[in-house]
Amino acid sequence: MKTLIAACCLMTAVASADWEPLWQGEAPGAKRPPAGSETIGDGWRYTDIEVPQYFAYPAPAGNNTGKAVVIFPGGGYGILAMNHEGHDYAKWLNERGITGVVVKYRVSGKAEFGYQYPVPLLDARRAIRTVRARAKEWGVDPAKVGVMGSSAGGSLASLCSTLYGETFAEEGKDEIDARSCKPDFSILIYPVITMGEVTHGGSRHNLLGDHPEPALVEKCSGEKQVTKDTPPAFLLTTADDGVDCRNSLDYAAACKAHGVPVSLHLFEKGGHGYGMNVQDKGDLAAWPSLLDAWLKR
Repeated sequence: MKTLIAACCLMTAVASADWEPLWQGEAPGAKRPPAGSETIGDGWRYTDIEVPQYFAYPAPAGNNTGKAVVIFPGGGYGILAMNHEGHDYAKWLNERGITGVVVKYRVSGKAEFGYQYPVPLLDARRAIRTVRARAKEWGVDPAKVGVMGSSAGGSLASLCSTLYGETFAEEGKDEIDARSCKPDFSILIYPVITMGEVTHGGSRHNLLGDHPEPALVEKCSGEKQVTKDTPPAFLLTTADDGVDCRNSLDYAAACKAHGVPVSLHLFEKGGHGYGMNVQDKGDLAAWPSLLDAWLKR
């Protein structure tokens, strides 16, 4: 019973006390939903986000590499798998002297919330800029700020890595927005990348709606937007993933075509949504060590 009470207390603390708002005042792009809309399910799965926020894990002072990673949990743009695709990654990064910042960006499976493109991207870009704004405080090198996303969070990370030159009327209101939103590197874990033929249907529907214009589909397909200036990428996928592995393969091919450094890891088995819980997944258990080596390089 004491263990259960302690776990509940920890969840409550993580769920509220240490989150900080991304935006000063109301977040742009969509009206704030009614209080009480946001819910948290098993495994800290958040949905119907009311206020976009971030949870920072500054690297320990005695083991700080100066790097930071902005983390976007997955969930098909309908939920956020905040625990195993958010906090677990941040803690792992912390152990390696890297600041991890978990982002609660706006998602919902309800179209009436208005959280389609570009709302999640606005939150993601704001999070990158916020890390640079707090770089001195956290001991972060502003030139070593990357992004990490799983599944639909990988889609968002790829958009940050390719659409950083886009401008939005909702931005530019304060000194945080004056900072660069371009990541210095990207970590894409079993990502949704394309909004085209081999996309994940639920992610596309929640991000783009029922009948998106072809131009918007192409814009939000990361593999179509890679240029020579796209930041280096680490990609992880499996052949049996429910999110077609060609999402990762096509992004890697686009990086290759444009001379962008890319590290692609395709395993035979593993499925989807495992995060770092891979101890019983055979060869796939090696993936965190592969990322560790890549980050050191």
